[in-house]
Amino acid sequence: MKKTVLFLLIIISNFYYSQGDCVTALGVCGNSSITYSPTGIGNINETLGDCLSTGEHNSIWYKFKIATSGTLTFVINPADPTVDYDWAVYGPNTTCGSLGFPIRCNAATVIGVSPDTGLNMTNTNTTAAGGSLIPYCKYMDVIAGETYFLYLDNFQGGASTNVSPFTLTWGGTASLASPFTDPAILQFPLVPPGVPALNPSDPREILICTNPTVFNFSSLTPGILNGNSNFVVSYHNNQNDAISGANPIIAPVAVNTTSVYYYSVHYQDPLNPTNPINFCREIGKFKFKQGAITAYDGSLEVCPNVGTPNIGTFNLTLANVTNQPGVSKKYYPSLASAQTGTNEIIPGTAYLSANGFAYVKVSDVSGCFNIVKITLKVVPPKYSTVNLTLESCGNPGTPNTGTFNLTLASVTTLPGAVKKYYPSLADAQAGSNEISPANTYVSGNGVVYLGVYDNVNCYTIYKITLTVLPPKYSTVLKDQVICIDDRATLDAGPGFDSYEWSTGATTQAVSGLPVGLYSVILQSGNCFALQNVKVLPYTQPVITSIDITFQKVVINVSGGKAPYRYSMDGVNWQDSNIFTGVKRGEQTVYVKDANDCEEVEIEITVPNIVNAITPNGDGLNDFVDYSALAYKTNLVFTVYDRYGNKLFTADRFNDYKWDGTAGNKNILTGNYWFSFTWNEPKRNNTPVKYSGWILLKNRE
Repeated sequence: MKKTVLFLLIIISNFYYSQGDCVTALGVCGNSSITYSPTGIGNINETLGDCLSTGEHNSIWYKFKIATSGTLTFVINPADPTVDYDWAVYGPNTTCGSLGFPIRCNAATVIGVSPDTGLNMTNTNTTAAGGSLIPYCKYMDVIAGETYFLYLDNFQGGASTNVSPFTLTWGGTASLASPFTDPAILQFPLVPPGVPALNPSDPREILICTNPTVFNFSSLTPGILNGNSNFVVSYHNNQNDAISGANPIIAPVAVNTTSVYYYSVHYQDPLNPTNPINFCREIGKFKFKQGAITAYDGSLEVCPNVGTPNIGTFNLTLANVTNQPGVSKKYYPSLASAQTGTNEIIPGTAYLSANGFAYVKVSDVSGCFNIVKITLKVVPPKYSTVNLTLESCGNPGTPNTGTFNLTLASVTTLPGAVKKYYPSLADAQAGSNEISPANTYVSGNGVVYLGVYDNVNCYTIYKITLTVLPPKYSTVLKDQVICIDDRATLDAGPGFDSYEWSTGATTQAVSGLPVGLYSVILQSGNCFALQNVKVLPYTQPVITSIDITFQKVVINVSGGKAPYRYSMDGVNWQDSNIFTGVKRGEQTVYVKDANDCEEVEIEITVPNIVNAITPNGDGLNDFVDYSALAYKTNLVFTVYDRYGNKLFTADRFNDYKWDGTAGNKNILTGNYWFSFTWNEPKRNNTPVKYSGWILLKNRE
């Protein structure tokens, strides 16, 4: 049965302690296995009855209570196959004074073959006499709340003085009662005392400050019980006593770090003192470990404070008084205060004192402590103050900050002096927030402070003024746009000490550069500035659409660089995007932008427009036919009335023809507007729109 207890559980495990009488029967805790080696018969040679009429030899008594109803079996397995264990079960709900006959009894002799015996689900006999060679009896049907006694006797041990342990394992569908597995009784996990030892198999350890020492075991009880009520903890010098609860340690006693001690936990039913589960115990073991604090006297020396030449500010936490990890320190002005824990110095980092002493109490979590002395000495300063300056070039990407090597600030010091750098005067005075490393300090314009310490921690503070030299960039170097086959010249202009181009050139200007990204490092004094520049490719304009009305062509353009120029022959150019008097048929339109690089062109078609149809069936001008333009992409011919209502659409499904009808009905004689739209397939599918009017003379 799964346990929720977090420490070592020993249900019943002992080899040389005998509970040989019914009245001292050991309690069984749940269905956990039992290991035991009985010796002797206890104080009473009891009348056992049935198959055990020969009396006791090396016996043990157990008492158990049923938690859930069902079937109950068990197996008794001697460690030595030459040992013969006999047993009997009494109950239910009987007492030691009136046990009656056992309800199951087995004294079968199976020595040397298979010494196992007990109850199983197959045998039907309820008793087996000695020599019957029937090791198992019939299982028991048990009901929750019933109590039983189990008697075991090492018969062979009595005859041959061969004392050997057994292991008892429970089976069946029933479960045995245990206060340690009942959540209604044990509401919280029991907590073992102490901490785990380095070797997990060793007992847990409890720190003591001196060895030996007088220890009050009852101080461990609240921690073990962890808020559970009606449980009792006792403490013992050996495992045998812990199992039975005998010889508990009552008063505070002297303990040492070599002995192993035991604690035993059992339930005490407040309503039923004789409840069998009251006799069920869980035990654990622990040792004591010396936790004495190692500490030693220390000393501190500081410079005097301004205006008080005999008084200094001591950071007591800097005193080296112990190297033991995991301890805490508290500081006091006198030994008496340290011993009583009064007048603690808070904070210990800024204690004002003349030459004298302070005391530190070094403690750990176990309560162990040691008190040592800190000698305090105020010494005069030895350095004078001067102002220092440092300059740094601006950092790439963050030109307002520079990287300073603070160690380059020139200060004359005596041998053995130590330099420390701080971001503020207050930090320098307190010795906090030291700048490290000091040779790569990133800062804008400002100041830092240098503390020069001698070998007794007396110091002088120097102010260092930091100046960032901003990078100098070219004001004439600009991005350029060139035609695809041209080359650019980049000029950074005069006024720099050196030039280093990404091409490798070291001149003020570089020429013959194709499209690309370039950079130049410009030197001004000791500082360098990296400046990037681009040579960008010319972006051609795009003819977005063409509008055609009879002999008028309108060219629509975007992209590139305005203003644009237009041509219908590639020779004669004009500023207007409108051409008139354009002949019918295939034409070419040319466009170029202000960059005057390569022009773009597109072929267009000015269709031969029929302006009148007479669909009278005489075979002349009966319809409009534009199927000759079917090679154009997305060609559509649309007819509208004078109000802009669409009447007819000619496309590839009606072979681009119109016979003067709308919805398969003749429409009235009159003028109608039309438009052609298509995409020129030879040049980026530029959309073209041609619009005009047509006269329809229909039959009256």
